[in-house]
Amino acid sequence: MTILVTGATGFLGRSIIGALQQAPGHEIVAQVRSAKNADALRASLPADSRVTFVSANLLTRGDPARILRGIDVVIHAAAGMRGAPAEMYLNTVVATRNLLDAFKEAPQVRRIVLVSSFAVYGTHDLPRGAIVNEDTPLEAHPEWRDGYALAKLHQEQLAREKVAELGRELVVLRPGVIYGPGGSAFSNRVGVNMFGWMFHLGGSNKLPLSHVKNCADAIVLATTSPAAAGGTFNVHDDELPSCGEYLRRFKRDVGGVRSIRVPYWMLMLGSRLVEGYHRKSRGQLPAAFTPYVTRSLYVGRRYDNSRLHSIGWKPRVSTADGLKEMFGYLRGLRA
Repeated sequence: MTILVTGATGFLGRSIIGALQQAPGHEIVAQVRSAKNADALRASLPADSRVTFVSANLLTRGDPARILRGIDVVIHAAAGMRGAPAEMYLNTVVATRNLLDAFKEAPQVRRIVLVSSFAVYGTHDLPRGAIVNEDTPLEAHPEWRDGYALAKLHQEQLAREKVAELGRELVVLRPGVIYGPGGSAFSNRVGVNMFGWMFHLGGSNKLPLSHVKNCADAIVLATTSPAAAGGTFNVHDDELPSCGEYLRRFKRDVGGVRSIRVPYWMLMLGSRLVEGYHRKSRGQLPAAFTPYVTRSLYVGRRYDNSRLHSIGWKPRVSTADGLKEMFGYLRGLRA
């Protein structure tokens, strides 16, 4: 089986390539945007690596169809992770549309594995302690959340529509907070850094961590397993710390963080004030935190990955080992 990985040089993409190398019997094709990116990824791989690199921009006419030649399965991990909302939308939704449109010229591609996100869930109306699983309703108002949630939701909806039209097979994985060496130190579920302080917003809420290697293993399993056909899977580790536990571990093992705990009632009050002034000033103050965002992200819920376990996934890296590795990496950067 020949497997194409889009976004192969990204934080998650590199781990997907590594996990595929441990799955025998497959030809691996890595999509990169430039030869420079290919060189960096190639240098991290073993000398006997069985990875072929193809330079392509999913926004460039003709490139998606070219890279699908001879491909059996696509792992679509490319997405816009930062920048202005319009840029994220372009690199996530438009790029996905171009890739799926090219499937018409590639009838041999039988399965696409889409890396989606927890951001697609509509958690605003869920009570504290509710379980977030694959049957949780999707976000009804992504435009009230942020550009990333909007782009990922529209990407998944587009993929389901297009793949159904083409009669191909779609597997969707929704990772939580992907972490590991090379990743971000803090999720906004824990808090935000402003004015040299970490405003700790997550408190005792569970943090849905997914170690990048565990996440990559889940994606490879979804790519190769017949049991995954047509499925949707939450991807997060088994032993989830609270946001407060993560911050305490960070302070102990990495240091350099001054934090202020912001209780939920205070965050909600501040959100209402920000939203009110945003409307009064006609948008002069960005409404980064609104009651809708606060209710969606900072009311504690529980998370379920049992469906992923049911197809044979097991975490390769424990949470304890993953955090030790992550914090050791971050500590090394400060040395």
